[in-house]
Amino acid sequence: MEVFKHFKEFKMDVLKEVGNIGAGNAATALSRLLDKPVDMAVPKVQLLSFEEISEKVGGAEQVVIAIFLRVEGDAPGNLFFILSPEAAKSLLKRLVGIPPEEDNGLFNEMELSALSEIGNILAGSYLSSLADFTQLSMSPTVPALAMDMAGAILSYGLLQFGQMGDDALLIDTTFLEGDHEVEGQFFLIPDPDSFAKIFQSLGVPVDHD
Repeated sequence: MEVFKHFKEFKMDVLKEVGNIGAGNAATALSRLLDKPVDMAVPKVQLLSFEEISEKVGGAEQVVIAIFLRVEGDAPGNLFFILSPEAAKSLLKRLVGIPPEEDNGLFNEMELSALSEIGNILAGSYLSSLADFTQLSMSPTVPALAMDMAGAILSYGLLQFGQMGDDALLIDTTFLEGDHEVEGQFFLIPDPDSFAKIFQSLGVPVDHD
């Protein structure tokens, strides 16, 4: 039992390190894009089941903004960056300098384009960090953006991308700009065999789970 616990903790340490490196790279990339300092708090990293994802963003019927893409290469999977509409508006206002036209929860074309670009940069940063860390070939497809209920977005992603694994890696991300914070969540959902490939690439035994 102690051995099992040790391996679980070791794996989480590895995933937390990936989250930390990805957050640093994402903050740097975002700072360059916006030409202003952007920091990220140390991310909270956890493993959860696919079914728990909706609950983490407020429930299956919670309306969210999601940027999602397919990860191709040695360890394929799916990546979602999810924000509440309020967090998305705050991100646009605080970081990008786009004031909301109306506080009606709707987004115009420029706002959606900016969110898509930010999500693309952040997802690419995390993915490249994971690829560098594992020495695996991993590349993103062109991202898609949707605003809908969380359950519908996840179901659509499942239909679009085919089979998803049972486990997801959640990286809770907080952007810091001055005294302002904006929270978002990354969900990396590797295909069924991809977690094993990621850990094997790092020399972590995988037959103890």
